[in-house]
Amino acid sequence: MFGIGSTELIVILIVALIVIGPAKLPEMAKSLGKALGEFRRVSTDVKRTIEMEAEQSEQKEKTAQAKKELFPETVAKAPAEPEAAAAQAPDQPAGQSAEEPAAQPTQGEKDKA
Repeated sequence: MFGIGSTELIVILIVALIVIGPAKLPEMAKSLGKALGEFRRVSTDVKRTIEMEAEQSEQKEKTAQAKKELFPETVAKAPAEPEAAAAQAPDQPAGQSAEEPAAQPTQGEKDKA
C-alpha cells in the first residue's frame, strides 16, 4: 500500500491518534476510506474511457484500411478534408470559414485610426 511498511503505518497511526485525538480518529478514517474509494472509482472510469477510445480509433483505422483495399479508386479520388478546405478558400485567414467573409472597416473606423 503506497510503499509503506507495517512499522511506518503504525507510526503514522500513533501520530494521527495523538494529533487528531481518539474521538475524531474513526470519523477521519471513514472520510479517508470514502475518498480513496472515490479516487479508485474515478481512476477506473478514466482507464475504461481511454481503452474505449483506443479501441474506437483502432476500429476506424481497420475500417479505413478495409475501404482502401475494397475500393481503391474511390479512396484515391476523394480528397482529404484539410486539403479540400485549403483548396476551396486559399485566401481566407486561419480559423475563418469561407461562409464568413472578413469584416471590412467602415470609413468612420478608418478615419479614427
